[in-house]
Amino acid sequence: MTMRIIATSDTDFEAQLERITGRMSAQERSQPASARKKTIEVFGEPLSPVESVRRIVEDVREKGDQAVADYALKLDGYDVRARGLRVPADEISSAPGRIDPALYAALEKAADNVRRYQQHVLIRQPEALEDGGRKMRARYRPMDVAGVHIPGALAPYPSTLIMGAVPALAAGVKRVYVCSLPEKGGRMNPVVLAAASACGITELYRIGGVVAIAAMAFGTDTIPKADKVVGPGNYFVMLAKKEIYGHADIDMFAGPSEILVLADDSADPAYVAADLLSQAEHGSMASAVLVTTSRELVSRVEEKLEEHLAALPDRATAEEGMRLYGAAIVAAGVDECIELANRIAPEHLEILLEQPERYVDLIENAGAIFVGPNTPEPVGDYIAGSSHILPTGATARFFSGLSANSFLKRTSIVSYTQSALAEDAGAIAAIARAEGFHAHALSADIRTKK
Repeated sequence: MTMRIIATSDTDFEAQLERITGRMSAQERSQPASARKKTIEVFGEPLSPVESVRRIVEDVREKGDQAVADYALKLDGYDVRARGLRVPADEISSAPGRIDPALYAALEKAADNVRRYQQHVLIRQPEALEDGGRKMRARYRPMDVAGVHIPGALAPYPSTLIMGAVPALAAGVKRVYVCSLPEKGGRMNPVVLAAASACGITELYRIGGVVAIAAMAFGTDTIPKADKVVGPGNYFVMLAKKEIYGHADIDMFAGPSEILVLADDSADPAYVAADLLSQAEHGSMASAVLVTTSRELVSRVEEKLEEHLAALPDRATAEEGMRLYGAAIVAAGVDECIELANRIAPEHLEILLEQPERYVDLIENAGAIFVGPNTPEPVGDYIAGSSHILPTGATARFFSGLSANSFLKRTSIVSYTQSALAEDAGAIAAIARAEGFHAHALSADIRTKK
């Protein structure tokens, strides 16, 4: 397979880079004919993605379960009233017996690894800072309710259930529930239910997409209002999370999947090609980029891409992903490779350079970093323990991947003695009066002028 090859020395390099990294803006500018047709069927008029999402969110907010059921039928073709919106607990608990035992063992291992890692990174209560009668400390407490969205329109994603629910449980969130789009007819995939069982989740609702995001944010008679809504989804889900942000917290605005592989001549081209395809097979909006110092490596990767594609049961999706948003960027040196990686700020970044550990701390912007030839990106997707719910579209510059800490609230607790307040009251009053807040100044002064 021939890759799009871009050199940093090309006169149109910036335009070409925007072409492969500007996927979200491309989605905002275009809407498939099928989507336009669907909006006419559902709403009676053609609506933009933003307009469609706002209409659904407002309807769910105002009408609750009725809107949830109506949109499940209109958008996804199943009647939630027939089976019930909530999946019975015994259907979840019995699911492990309905799947391959080896698969369930893998799900249990993944859940255990995520639990151990998330408990390890969980913020501990810091020591109080005491200074001359002033005592300040930060208190961390878990949120009460978290809702986890699991995409499921194209395939079941039990790994995403684990990666979203277990960090919340590790943080101590009191109530964690899952919303997942069912299969045709409203039946839940048993692998998804088994993953819920492996995590200890007993509350699961057969609804997904924009409807689920809205229901979790505002609550309905059946679905509890969540303090935080997390989990990936398509472009419409991302728009829905923007709409509900402020009514509930969210994890991030995560879009289509992406990988950036940093590699030089020491890299195995078969590894590079397989890792690029591992993200390209997520679909036409996925991004798979090789940044390298070696044009020879690019040629060898192209050969291996063709070999790997020929071996896939269905090569079409991965091939389209590589064609649309796959590329090889040839840089002048490793320093320029690192600079580009930080600029692109990818969701997943692999370092397949010689002595890869040397470069880890030079990476400033990435959702997750995978170091060396024995750490392909799928270890993070499935088993390592760090959540695979990660920032995309260059938002790793300011967002972090989901973790147990994402579900903590921080409260500052401040305590002054009388002498400490007397020492600081003048400064408090001076600043307050400069801002025109004389009652603020009074509040401090009155305690020191008795």
